[in-house]
Amino acid sequence: MSYSHTPWRRLALAAAAVVALSASSAAFAADPQVKFTTSEGDFTVELYPDKAPKTVENFLQYVKDKHYDGLIFHRVIKDFMVQGGGFDKDYTQRSTRAPVEHEGRSARAKGLSNVVGTIAMARTGEPHSATSQFFINTVDNSKTLDPVILPDGDPVTFEFQGQTQKDIPRKNVENHPMLFGYTVFGKVIDGMDTVEKIRNTPTGAGGPFTQNAPQKMVIIESARIVDAAKEEKKEGN
Repeated sequence: MSYSHTPWRRLALAAAAVVALSASSAAFAADPQVKFTTSEGDFTVELYPDKAPKTVENFLQYVKDKHYDGLIFHRVIKDFMVQGGGFDKDYTQRSTRAPVEHEGRSARAKGLSNVVGTIAMARTGEPHSATSQFFINTVDNSKTLDPVILPDGDPVTFEFQGQTQKDIPRKNVENHPMLFGYTVFGKVIDGMDTVEKIRNTPTGAGGPFTQNAPQKMVIIESARIVDAAKEEKKEGN
């Protein structure tokens, strides 16, 4: 081997490393972001399609359809969460598409948890019933809202809402609705102060709700996908 070629090979390896790093950075930056403009200020959420693909796709389609524009945060529990995405200012429920498949367990296995600032799908008592409504955790709700991932074996021992359930027959709990928890699919990356404002708004009766409805209406004026490339170009000008 001729030593005269060594610098060129080193240069090629360095270039390859830069390309690989750029590709990795691009993949990291590819997580979609949605900016919410509300009557209390703005906040931006980052979504994780690699961890909850169907949930993110469902949410982004509602954003693209401008479904959230003009809706309200209709349920606020200060030391729990803030919930919106279903009702307009007249408390009329906006029509939705078919429910999305529950992905809570797979998302939890990939590291997502109902901790402060995360966004998750609201649903009824039926696990596969989430449509457009979402909530943002304002405290650490991981012990009460995270899906339970059962260990191998039969019977099983597991933690549920802070208590140990010991030697339970697997068939009794494997598909129990209460163990599905709630699917986290993103987190607030900017504007948590706005979420705090929403969290601290006085609540009471409103529309069909006897409690937990903001007395000062919190309106989602718009929800838009953030185009990172365009934003960076604007900042560079």
